Amino acid sequence: MIAAPNVAKLVMDGARLSIWKDFEATHTSRCTLAAAERAGVMRFDPMAHINRNVALTQVVEWDDGNATRVEDYLAAEEPLEMRAGRHSLGITLRTPGDDEELVAGFLFTEGLISRREDLVALGMPSATARARNLVRVTLDPSVRLVANSAARRFSAGSACGACGKASIAQLRRRGLRRPDAASLFDPEMLCQLPPRLREKQAVFGRTGGLHAAALFAPSGELLVLREDIGRHNAVDKTIGWAFLNTRLPLSGHVLLVSGRGGFEIVQKTIAAGIPLLASVSAPSSLAVQLARELGLTLVGFLRGRRFVIYAGEERIAVSASVLAGAS
Repeated sequence: MIAAPNVAKLVMDGARLSIWKDFEATHTSRCTLAAAERAGVMRFDPMAHINRNVALTQVVEWDDGNATRVEDYLAAEEPLEMRAGRHSLGITLRTPGDDEELVAGFLFTEGLISRREDLVALGMPSATARARNLVRVTLDPSVRLVANSAARRFSAGSACGACGKASIAQLRRRGLRRPDAASLFDPEMLCQLPPRLREKQAVFGRTGGLHAAALFAPSGELLVLREDIGRHNAVDKTIGWAFLNTRLPLSGHVLLVSGRGGFEIVQKTIAAGIPLLASVSAPSSLAVQLARELGLTLVGFLRGRRFVIYAGEERIAVSASVLAGAS
């Protein structure tokens, strides 16, 4: 648990500071690690770091004609580069924390490795190391990386979407398997998941600036939740947790994301063998197309007692007459 500083300055007239309802990161620039450092991504001075995933800074808050200087929390954003020998596997902007899971999840969901045995070791630097944002990956000798094409040269911003993927056809060639068809999910259970996700978003509660991905068991039990400035990073951390604990494929499970269900998140969900992806916001058209082609149940606008099924409605336990009327 992160020790909280004096929060008296963060409260006005007994009301909590407002939190952005739907933070959407828009940084999509592709930069090298050095360029990111020169651009100031890694510098927060004069901000004080409470932990590497949260920073504290001075701001001016305007409230109904009154301006007051207060302290405010910020979600940290730093570049992370993954290297295997001479190969750069990619650079992503992420919120520090759970980096081992992020790297493992990224390598698996992007198809660079397929088994736990493929990942021999991760060289994680200490928080004070000069190259603290560089992870050295040791892969099994059977894993072959082609120069200049490792990870399809992923150098991604924190909300890159479908960076580097030419089309759904490319994913078909990769040979992703369709999730299990036997799973059946109770609509009432699905409606209970978003509140469970929100109450566990510790860093979002402080900053209002993070996405979350949560993995639920078939019963609705929360197994793991991870946060990150990038929605796809949060998904990679969650799937990376399952990968490192040899729990893949995740048949019968549900993945819930706090933002929209985009193409890349659908692809990662299918790679992990998860049959149902739900989001509190809308999916993209390409995400819906991919979900329908590869047999994923895709649910959007999961809020309160309402949701929309965009693909794979056969896994949701609603009456056959309702489904027939909706077709």
